[in-house]
Amino acid sequence: MKLQVQSTQGGDAGREVELPDSIFGVEPNEHAVYLAVKAYLAAQRQGTHKAKERGEIAGSTKKLHRQKGTGGSRKGDIKNPLFRSGGRVFGPRPRKYNIKLNKKVKQLARASALTTKAQAGSITVVEDLKFDAPKTKDYVSFLSAMKVTGKVLLITADKENHVYRSGRNIQGSAVVAAAELNTYDVMKAGTILLAEGAIEKLKEQFNQA
Repeated sequence: MKLQVQSTQGGDAGREVELPDSIFGVEPNEHAVYLAVKAYLAAQRQGTHKAKERGEIAGSTKKLHRQKGTGGSRKGDIKNPLFRSGGRVFGPRPRKYNIKLNKKVKQLARASALTTKAQAGSITVVEDLKFDAPKTKDYVSFLSAMKVTGKVLLITADKENHVYRSGRNIQGSAVVAAAELNTYDVMKAGTILLAEGAIEKLKEQFNQA
């Protein structure tokens, strides 16, 4: 697939690039995309939830009253889970929600997501964007020149801190380096602005996987 390169001012740069079929022209695998998105969202969970169980509650362990003859139910100590302020039965404990995926599955998921966006015409190739200092106003001007709205993902060749900091305050906007690209970011975006230099970085990334 060939696409025209757009300048950062919104005009035609006068050249075109070839998007490799091994990344932007594969047979989309929806299940691989599902697994990658599920793994990403699971990794975002902190897993720090904790409830005190019976052995962790402060209180006496003395039996409240004799077993029989009171006319009431049998009771143990005051930390009984049936009582108010008692211990929790099988309460949540700290844990990790990480889901392990094979490298080939991750690679297939990213390629499937990028192919889906390419087939939908949602990818625009732009010249490499660099800022001398982080300025949100400059990034807004860049998006206006590209005539894009909604959820926009800019994929840069390398980690551009000034560009990242310029776009992080804009709702629906995201900036990510090619080496850190994940399936969730691709599927979430309505429009993808692909920096010209990021294409080679993606080729290297997929060849190494």
